[in-house]
Amino acid sequence: MTDLPDSPPSRAWRWIPTLYFAQGLPNVAVATLAVVMYKNLGISNTDVALYTSWLYLPWVIKPLWSPFVELRGSKRGWIIALQFVVGAGMALIAFTLPTTFFFQATLAVFWLIAFSSATHDIAADGFYLIALPKSQQAAFVGVRSTFFRISMIAGQGGLVFLAGWWAGEDENFVAAWAMVFGLLAAVFLLAAWYHGWALPRVANDQPSKVSESPWAGWWTVFKAFFQNRDIVTILGFLLLFRIAEAQLLKLVIPFMLDERAIGGLALSNKQIGIFYGTYGVIALTIGGLVGGWLVSRHGLRRMLWWMVAAMHVPNLVFVGLAIYQPTSLSMIGGAIVAEQLGYGFGFTAYMVYMMMVAADGPHKTAHYAICTGFMALGIMLPGMVAGWIQEQLGYQNFFLWVVACAIPSIAACAFIKIHTDFGRKEN
Repeated sequence: MTDLPDSPPSRAWRWIPTLYFAQGLPNVAVATLAVVMYKNLGISNTDVALYTSWLYLPWVIKPLWSPFVELRGSKRGWIIALQFVVGAGMALIAFTLPTTFFFQATLAVFWLIAFSSATHDIAADGFYLIALPKSQQAAFVGVRSTFFRISMIAGQGGLVFLAGWWAGEDENFVAAWAMVFGLLAAVFLLAAWYHGWALPRVANDQPSKVSESPWAGWWTVFKAFFQNRDIVTILGFLLLFRIAEAQLLKLVIPFMLDERAIGGLALSNKQIGIFYGTYGVIALTIGGLVGGWLVSRHGLRRMLWWMVAAMHVPNLVFVGLAIYQPTSLSMIGGAIVAEQLGYGFGFTAYMVYMMMVAADGPHKTAHYAICTGFMALGIMLPGMVAGWIQEQLGYQNFFLWVVACAIPSIAACAFIKIHTDFGRKEN
């Protein structure tokens, strides 16, 4: 099929920012809002880390059902329908929070939201590729990333802040979080209605027609990925590079919320929303931009070990916070910004390496999706046990354990093979 003719960029501006903002919000709800909410409602660190980590499973296994999205209905239709489903799920969370079985009920709904969000990712990314000509696809990559990051600030920053504000001095977090998820439900119902108008109707947005069994073809794609001669070192890197960060992510917010008597920092939701959800995400974004620029100038091979150091050394700031428990908000905020800046810079190595692995074979899109599945698995498994480890060790020793977890990550990096100057732009 020939490439699409160029269309006015103004038309793409109607839907790309809102589509990728909507793509980011369910991720934030599952990964961050659920953790803060359950902690506010008295759930233990062990249970928070274990059960919210299970919510990553749909992103782990989404490559398995991505052919179904290709074979049934239009991607435009999938996007609109799934936004309605996510909106209904947010409303269900708001309605079930006041019940005595809220933990079980909201976890079930969060899983529905996670599954719908992972499927929405498949449809949205596929629609982006068919709705834009190649000349515009590269131009709007930065727009996609920016609005995804803005959704993180809106969620981790704005919504966490609102929950603390609405809870008030009597700390009525049940009502506050019900209002937050009611607001999210309204946002997604509005997004579904808006995208019904804004998303273009693309001629080739049709179910794929294949003569052979699609599952047989998909097995061929999977087999090709695992036949890579470096598959052991590839999987080792994908599963171990983030082993420290995966555990840190699950306990940073409980650590900031817990009382000082049990080793925490006793911050409020409002303070977390400002420092971690806003300043932290801005620092994360800056770190990623700087990392991408340096890789484009020098290549991944030359930058790898600097990025490994940036990924792990800043974790020491949480050891210091746990030992000294400072009361200075500027000191706490500075530590969070430093860690997130390093995380954003170091994580660039992970993303570029996945692109290199996918570029090696004939099935680039599918192989990149498989890599992202292993990325999610590398977050899910360590995160599941992080709460239990913290409750056994206490915060100080837990953060020392996180620092020690740099060792398997470094070992995994030592064995990978990187193409000469991969990621570097040609002059």
